[in-house]
Amino acid sequence: MENEGTLIETCVTVNYAFVNEGGAGSYSLTSSEDARQVTIYLWNNLLSGHSSNRLLGNAVLDGVDFYIEGVSNLHWDDLARYLKGYSKRGKKVYLTAAPQCPFPNAWIGDALKTGFFDYVWVQFYNNPPCQYTQGALSNLEDAWKQWTLSIPATKIFLGLPAALQVAGSGFILAIDLSSSVLPAIKGSNRYGGVMLWSKYYDNLDRYNSSIKSHV
Repeated sequence: MENEGTLIETCVTVNYAFVNEGGAGSYSLTSSEDARQVTIYLWNNLLSGHSSNRLLGNAVLDGVDFYIEGVSNLHWDDLARYLKGYSKRGKKVYLTAAPQCPFPNAWIGDALKTGFFDYVWVQFYNNPPCQYTQGALSNLEDAWKQWTLSIPATKIFLGLPAALQVAGSGFILAIDLSSSVLPAIKGSNRYGGVMLWSKYYDNLDRYNSSIKSHV
């Protein structure tokens, strides 16, 4: 991100409230106890717990985003359960996830079934069987219905690339999004809005500005 200072400085502005768990790389949970230990670490070092060496200083994040795409699909449901359990201590711990659009999700499908997730921003790109292609809405619409009818999250978001160069496929022109895609999916009571990747390219192309009034 441009001109936002250090990670710590950015977090204490309260404009960003989640820590991302996962992404590219080799990572896994070996057991339910492993998930519990990771939860304790996240709570004490990034959320509302206490530690002498908190990773972001005095910044206190509101939740954890699950971006899991590799190695193992085991025990992410345990991690979600343990993290959500800390909500009983007074401050709600928000859980979000960013799965790819094929349903069911191969990596965190079991975790998403728990009902512990507040928001799920599904990546409807780089997967032709469940994304929009110009003039053809059915694949995305069918996948959207699967996600919104099957996952007990509070809100589901339509995840899209913010510019043509961000993804290999799945970019939707603003005119197509506003005239075709959004009218087809906004009727769901699970519709939460549109998630864009990435902020860097959105700053360059201002895609969000061209769609905001329609979202």
